[in-house]
Amino acid sequence: MSNEILLTYFRKNINEHPNQIAIRHKDYGIWHDVTWDQYGKKVKQVAMGLISLGFKKGECVSIISENRPEWVYADFGIMSAGGVTAGVYTTNSAEQCGYIVQNSGSRFYIAENEEQFDKTLKFRKDNPHLEKVIVIEMEGLKRYKDPMLMSFDDLLKLGREFDTKNPGLYEQRLREVKPDDLAVLIYTSGTTGPPKGAMLTHSNLLYMSEAMVDANPVYDGDESLSYLPLCHIFEQLFTVMVNIRYGTVVNFIESPDTVMDNMREVSPTVVCGVPRIWEKYASGIMIRMSDATWFKRMVFKGCLGIGMKYAGLKLNFKPIPPYLKLAYLAAYGAVFRKLKERLGFDRVRVAYSGAAPISPDVLKFFNAIGLPLIEGYGQTEGTGVTTVSRKGQLRIGRVGQPLPRCEVKIAPDGEILVKSPGVFKGYFKNPEATAETLKEGWLHSGDVGELDEQGFLKITDRKKDLIITAGGKNIAPQNIENQLKFSPYINDAIVIGDRRKFISALIAIDEENMIKYAQDNKIQFGTYASLTQAPEIKQLIQKEVDRVNKTLAQVEQVKKFTIIPKRLYEEDGEVTPTMKVKRKFINETYKDIIEKMYKGG
Repeated sequence: MSNEILLTYFRKNINEHPNQIAIRHKDYGIWHDVTWDQYGKKVKQVAMGLISLGFKKGECVSIISENRPEWVYADFGIMSAGGVTAGVYTTNSAEQCGYIVQNSGSRFYIAENEEQFDKTLKFRKDNPHLEKVIVIEMEGLKRYKDPMLMSFDDLLKLGREFDTKNPGLYEQRLREVKPDDLAVLIYTSGTTGPPKGAMLTHSNLLYMSEAMVDANPVYDGDESLSYLPLCHIFEQLFTVMVNIRYGTVVNFIESPDTVMDNMREVSPTVVCGVPRIWEKYASGIMIRMSDATWFKRMVFKGCLGIGMKYAGLKLNFKPIPPYLKLAYLAAYGAVFRKLKERLGFDRVRVAYSGAAPISPDVLKFFNAIGLPLIEGYGQTEGTGVTTVSRKGQLRIGRVGQPLPRCEVKIAPDGEILVKSPGVFKGYFKNPEATAETLKEGWLHSGDVGELDEQGFLKITDRKKDLIITAGGKNIAPQNIENQLKFSPYINDAIVIGDRRKFISALIAIDEENMIKYAQDNKIQFGTYASLTQAPEIKQLIQKEVDRVNKTLAQVEQVKKFTIIPKRLYEEDGEVTPTMKVKRKFINETYKDIIEKMYKGG
C-alpha cells in the first residue's frame, strides 16, 4: 500500500512550485495572492503553535468560520500535526456548536470572530475539556480579558517561536501521519436526529481527489470559487482535495453576500453549486428577461427555444440536424455568450451540481445556454461522490456513472449500496449507527435507485421519503418537488401524501421574484405573510402547479397546495445548511395546515 496522502502533494507543491499562486482572497476590495511557499509557512506555524500548546496526534480541533484562507491554514496545520479537523457551520446555534465540541472532544476551538466567540461563552461550562478558543478576527475582543481566548496571530507567532526552538519536529510529526489515520470529521446535517461525525481518513481524501479528476480532468491554470460551507464535503472536494492534489487556484469569496460579484470578477473554470444556487441563477435570468424590451424578450425566447431543443437532443445522445447546429451557433453568438459573460460563467469548462437532487429542467436550461452543468451523486459517508456525469456524457434524469474503483449495486428493496476506497470508517463514537450503515464493506446509502445497462444511476428518492398513498401507489416526492422548484416563483416545495387519498404540497414562495411580480401587477401587501395570502399570488402558484401536473401521472398530481406564510430558515431547523428541507420537521411544524388540506377530501 502506498504511503501517499494529500499532505505528500502539499509538500510537493511547496518544494516544486514555491512561487506559484495557490489561493487568492479579497480584502477591502483588493484581491491578494498567496503562493504555495506562503501557504506552507502558515500551515507549519499553525501546526507548531498547536503542538506547543500540547496538541497530540489523533486529537480533534473544531473550526467555525466562513470560507477564508485561515480555514485551510488551520485545516492542514491540524492534519500536519497528526490531528483531525471538525468543521462547524457558522449558522449553528451555541448548543449545536457545543454538541460538536463535546462529541469530538476538541480541546482547541478556532472561531472566526467575536460573534462566533460569543457562542462559546454559552457552551464552554458544559465542555470542561475545552482549553483554548483561537479567534481569527479580534475586532471587538482586543481589550477582552479571558484566559481561554487567544488570537490566531498569536498562535502563528507561537508556532514560529516553537519551530525555532524545535527544528525538525514539524517534519517528524508529518512523517507520523499514515493513510489510515483520521483526517476529518464531517458532521452530517442531522435531518433525522443529532449530527453524526463521519470519520474520513487521509486515504479517503486522496482517493476522492484522484477519482474526481479521472472522471473530469483538471488542467493547469484551473480556478475555482470557494463559497459553499467548508465544513461540507462538497466544498472540500475542490478547495481542499483537488486544489492540493493538482495545484489549482482557489479564490475565496469576500463574503456570503458577494458571491455573484466575485463570480464575475474571477470567472472560474470549474464551478460547483447546490441545486438551490442553480435554481436561483435560472429564475434570476428569466425574471430579468421579463423586464427587457419586447424585442429583446422575443429574441431571447426564440434563442432559448433553439437551445432547449439542441440540449434535449444532445443530452439524450440523439443526432442533431445540421440546421439546428447552425441555428444554435447563431443563438449562442447573439445571446448566450454575452449572458455567460455577465454571470461570470464565460470560462467555465465544467460545472457541478451536488448535495441534493436537481430538476432535469434546470440541467437542461443551463446546457441550453452553453454552460456544461452536470450532476453528481454521493454522500459524506462516501467522501462526497459515488457517481458523476462525465462532460459530454450527461444523461437527463441520471446522476452519472460510478467513479473509478467504485462499485454500485441495487439491493432487493431498491436501496443503493456502495463499495469504494472512499467509503468512510464509520461514525465517531457511534458503533450502532455505523453497524446500520456499513454492512460487510458495503455502504447502505439510504437512497433508492436503479442502474441502467450502461451503468448510469437513477435516484428515485430517499428510502424513508417514499410516499405510499392510501390506494397503495408508490410515489417519489423529489421528482414532483424539483419540477415545482423550476418555477421562478417557488423557492421550496414539500410534497405530502403518505397514507393519504391524494397528493398535496406545501409551497414556500421565492420572496424576491414574488415581490417584483406583486409590484409589477400592483398587488397590495404589507408583510411577507400577507403577500402569501393575496388571491393573485395563489392564482399564480396554481398556474405553476397546473403546469407541472400536466407532466405527471394522475396519481402523482398535486390536488391541493398551501403557501407557507413564512420563509424556511436553517436557524428554525426547517432546512439544512445546504438548503435541503427537513421533511420530518416540516410535517410536524405544519401539521395543522396539512390536516386542513385533507379535511373534506
